[in-house]
Amino acid sequence: MTELFRSVRQLPISLDVDSVAFMNALDKGPRCLNGGAMFGWHSAQEMFCGDSLPKVQCPNHPDAILVEDYRAGDMICPECGLVVGDRVIDVGSEWRTFTNEKATNDPSRVGDAQNPLLNGGDLTTMISKGTGAASFDEFGNSKYQNRRTMSSSDRAMLNAFKEITTMADRINLPRNIIDRTNNLFKQVYEQKSLKGRSNDAIASACLYIACRQEGVPRTFKEICAVSRISKKEIGRCFKLILKALETSVDLITTGDFMSRFCSNLGLPKQVQMAATYIARKAVELDLVPGRSPISVAAAAIYMASQASAEKKTQKEIGDIAGVADVTIRQSYRLIYPRAADLFPPDFKFDTPVDKLPQL
Repeated sequence: MTELFRSVRQLPISLDVDSVAFMNALDKGPRCLNGGAMFGWHSAQEMFCGDSLPKVQCPNHPDAILVEDYRAGDMICPECGLVVGDRVIDVGSEWRTFTNEKATNDPSRVGDAQNPLLNGGDLTTMISKGTGAASFDEFGNSKYQNRRTMSSSDRAMLNAFKEITTMADRINLPRNIIDRTNNLFKQVYEQKSLKGRSNDAIASACLYIACRQEGVPRTFKEICAVSRISKKEIGRCFKLILKALETSVDLITTGDFMSRFCSNLGLPKQVQMAATYIARKAVELDLVPGRSPISVAAAAIYMASQASAEKKTQKEIGDIAGVADVTIRQSYRLIYPRAADLFPPDFKFDTPVDKLPQL
């Protein structure tokens, strides 16, 4: 390579660049990867980083995508091998992190992970715990520990999202329902259509709506059990949210709860299928007008269990379904006269229909 550059000095070739600058460039060493591109050497900073066009590009191949040599800090043209930029600053981190091995913060990241539900881009500032005497009050408590410079709206939404996640975890709801609930809450919060209502009540109502929209409905009492809001307040927010967002939810049927109630009661598959059949036939025959699907499902489970070997009491079913014993009895009395027509044809009776309890 040294002989090549010495021979180039002796070639009587007219160059389109300043000869002094060219010879100085040769003295500093080869700045291109092949000899043919050597004659096109120019200072990339002088030619292509001016005020009018702050862009580094190859003079011979302006459309070529430059390749960066991270070790040498050079920008190289892939077509001719010309080095058009040197001493490129590496903006990456100076360390390697293995985030999958340790449950610690990633030093390569500035700020929290991006959350599309927030408006601030999550580039918040946190004041960590101080070490001096001025960092503590007279009771020894830290003054500025974990204090964030975050907007009040983002702070309110973050608190609501945490409450939603806590409620969903208590009743084992999947992640897709949590995400839908968060989106519903964000829409309601940004519209400011439920001013005066507590965020906890709105979050509980959004969770109830999300469960119904995702096909895994929960009762108001189940939502009340995992929140600090009354059933009446959740019902009010539920109606206001549907009106504000102009959305709707599917009607609740007895089959939406049957599988979960029977599973929690430990009933076999045969009893569950019989209870589902009984509830559906009772609705088709219009035996339970005006009764809620939950009470009809509870009455059907009671009838099916009493006809099988896995008998359950009204109190056991009421505790799982969240209805009172008297509610189960009222629905049971409506379907009992037609009990012989409600059971599936292949059901194996442990107790005949005429021996079922008359409440």
